[in-house]
Amino acid sequence: MIDPLVKAGADINAYDDRGFTPVILAAYNGQAATVDALIAKGANACRPDRDQGNTAQMGVAFKGEDAIAARLLKAGCDVNARNTAGQTALMMASLFNRTHQVDMLLAAGADRTIQDAAGRSADSVAADQGNALMATRVKR
Repeated sequence: MIDPLVKAGADINAYDDRGFTPVILAAYNGQAATVDALIAKGANACRPDRDQGNTAQMGVAFKGEDAIAARLLKAGCDVNARNTAGQTALMMASLFNRTHQVDMLLAAGADRTIQDAAGRSADSVAADQGNALMATRVKR
């Protein structure tokens, strides 16, 4: 449906009534082929949601979609993008113990020292979850 919608003039970066873009929805729901198709048609893989400022990269950290996380990193988005609470994808990946994504984000240049609005960094977010191994991994 992407091709016909684009040909008909649909805005591939439009927000739905909940404030999500097509890329965010596809990524969050594990639809890797749809994410690829949207990006190939010019969708902005970096556009945050309208209300909270969460990116698709943050959403896949929550959901554990490693392959999509890798694809989104290739799209060239700011690896240190922050939502309205000052949180980053690295913080979310640390929070949900997404070891592979943490490694990918760090390799892509994620800043482990960024603090959110509450003064927490990726390592303290992991520690607050009782995950000392992740806290150590992120703090290195």
